[in-house]
Amino acid sequence: MPITPTEHIWMNGELVPWDRANVHVLTHTLHYGMGVFEGIRAYETPDGAGVFRLTEHMARLHQSAKIMGMEMPYSVDELVEATKLVVRDSGLPSCYIRPIAYFGYGEMGLNTLPCSVDVAIACWPWGAYLGDDALTKGVRMKISTWLRHDHNAMPPAAKTTGNYVNSSLAKVEALRAGYDEGIMLNPAGLVSECTGENIFVLRNGRAITPPQSAGALEGITQDTVATLLAEMGVECVEGDLTRSDLYTCDEMFVCGTAAEISAVNSVDDRTIPCPGPVTTAIAAEYARVVRGQVERHKDWVELVA
Repeated sequence: MPITPTEHIWMNGELVPWDRANVHVLTHTLHYGMGVFEGIRAYETPDGAGVFRLTEHMARLHQSAKIMGMEMPYSVDELVEATKLVVRDSGLPSCYIRPIAYFGYGEMGLNTLPCSVDVAIACWPWGAYLGDDALTKGVRMKISTWLRHDHNAMPPAAKTTGNYVNSSLAKVEALRAGYDEGIMLNPAGLVSECTGENIFVLRNGRAITPPQSAGALEGITQDTVATLLAEMGVECVEGDLTRSDLYTCDEMFVCGTAAEISAVNSVDDRTIPCPGPVTTAIAAEYARVVRGQVERHKDWVELVA
């Protein structure tokens, strides 16, 4: 999906014109993938632009950095305020936000210890990641031939730039085969996640989502959905899933900051009822919550102004 530029990007403490927010070709992370990032959304609310679960996203960025041995030069609170500045400066009522921390220019080689840590935050208007009709018509999925990382090979708990080589390979494989998205299994053959979304399966009235131990990222949208499902009276658990569980489920949806809530209409050409009643209900509630329209969850929406 193409990027529509805004006026500025925040880089290392200051707003920089979009076209001048550049890095050197010998930037360490460009060569070795040792960076961490987040995907965040701001939505138009009755009180102006509000960023959904902003503090939690920046806390996860710090967590990813810790896993990677990266010393963050800005606190969570400082990154929260920088994000609000970027969104406010853009003038956008809603947008997608991309913070990234990376090892900068000045040292080459695998040793990151001498490297500086640079941080940037950008935002731009961005629609539904899996398509505007992903909820009503659903998306076609295939089980990828690419396995999700083992915990002792690459840390799937960290939202790390290098990890997404794995996801990109699976995504492109799915698209070239005529599908919308790929589902990744872990080395034990259990369902992990999609290339950029967490998975929820409905079976016999219960919602099941793969745990972190299966290689799934601890999703902030995943946590939001689990909370809302419980409030709707739907039992929601973390549990291991096989590919056969996907083929035979009553309904299935995926979720993430970029994808929001997207229904699944098939896996490996096995049809899944779509959109299911739980999927429809949770998508409607999620849409209200992220826009600050649900009083008990207004604290999840951090206003920019």
